[in-house]
Amino acid sequence: MVFRLPEDELFFPNPELADPDGFLAVGGDLSTERLLLAYENGIFPWFSEDDPICWFSPHERCVIYPEGIKISKSMRKVLRTAGLRLTFNQAFEEVILNCAKVGRKDQPGTWITREMQEAYIALHRQGYASSVEVWRESVLIGGLYGVLMGDVFCGESMFSLESNASKIALIFLCKSGEFKLIDCQLPNDHLLSMGAVIISSAQYYSYLQG
Repeated sequence: MVFRLPEDELFFPNPELADPDGFLAVGGDLSTERLLLAYENGIFPWFSEDDPICWFSPHERCVIYPEGIKISKSMRKVLRTAGLRLTFNQAFEEVILNCAKVGRKDQPGTWITREMQEAYIALHRQGYASSVEVWRESVLIGGLYGVLMGDVFCGESMFSLESNASKIALIFLCKSGEFKLIDCQLPNDHLLSMGAVIISSAQYYSYLQG
């Protein structure tokens, strides 16, 4: 059952009531308060330009346990020889803009609307969202961003302007020691090849609760 959120009330229905595809609710806004309430309950917004705000909470979750990240032999060679610089939170706005423009093979970047960009930049400025940047000298060539829920990193999107740049960003995030779980939301071949696994929404929620 899909719920319509009231305009004047900060509220989400129980995520267990989401449709089989995870579609839970429509409406509301992208205020910092509503976004934080959503992520605290395993819910995230996902919609296209000109569509109403749609909220999802999949019954199964694609996640990466940082200690389980898979690094192929070829990627280990890239990490040793690429001569790249990696940073946290040095160019959040640039990262999210590139994610919107470049997108991902299985998920066009158009869902990161201007409204979404502004909402997550506001989260970042208040310390609730973070980015990883991959640099070749002074040029940003890849990165990712997500929402911080304690020691769970709720990944939103990543981009590459050079081969393997987004993979390097994800490996750096996993090796940082800052998080016990990386939430990837929905599975794809790229993530599964790097060690992502599927867990139930109940298991995922237990991580959110600490």
